[in-house]
Amino acid sequence: MIPASVLDNKTVLVTGSAGFLAKVFVEKVLRIQPDVKKLYLLMRAPDSHSAAKRLRDEVMEKELFRVVKEKWGPNFAKFVSEKVVAVAGDISREDLGIEDVDLKKEIWKETDLVVNFAATTRFDERYDVALATNTYGAAHVLNFSKKCARIKLLVHVSTAYVCGEEAGIIKEKPVSMAKGGNHDDDDDDELIVKIVDGERKLVQQRLLQLQSNKQLSSDGGDRGISSAMRLLGLERYIYIFWNIWYSNDYKFIVVYF
Repeated sequence: MIPASVLDNKTVLVTGSAGFLAKVFVEKVLRIQPDVKKLYLLMRAPDSHSAAKRLRDEVMEKELFRVVKEKWGPNFAKFVSEKVVAVAGDISREDLGIEDVDLKKEIWKETDLVVNFAATTRFDERYDVALATNTYGAAHVLNFSKKCARIKLLVHVSTAYVCGEEAGIIKEKPVSMAKGGNHDDDDDDELIVKIVDGERKLVQQRLLQLQSNKQLSSDGGDRGISSAMRLLGLERYIYIFWNIWYSNDYKFIVVYF
């Protein structure tokens, strides 16, 4: 996806860092490109202490990192402390939910590349959560990347199932922000914006209905609302999937700045 030489002395912001694909990416970078300058790993956590704990327990302590640990031996912890920074945040919020102002400014100043792995892949996820993470989250990552003074590249890794009926080798189609986003799918873009705006309004209306429904609240409370929002997600998935488009694999979107 990204040649090792590209990461030499570069600073990379990685989102969804505790996820399956992100861990594989981080391990490979540390293993084959130890000269990477810094990896900022965004972890969904309320504070830096919790983020650091997640980094240790859910990433670095995994068997996946055995080869890197063997390579560095007793110096592994020092190597990681020099290269990796756990960042508390949440892509469903503006500025990725990073509350540490100084750290946020540091990331904006130092980051050369952003790789977005963050997503929810639960097929029965609450619709409001899925929309906030997989749709608006991607937009928040793009907007955050635009604030990075040294940004050269943004790689967005989709959730599963976005390649339509295409088969065989599907080449990445880089988008150049310097050229205003050079692609030929303006009609599709307008359709997507229209769909997303409609779904956002639908979610807001349904949440208001559920929260004001006294019968539902007395019977199930928050659990009842969660169940209803999961059901809404399945309903909208089936509608959009079968009536607008359908797809079948992971995809990488590369944006050059």
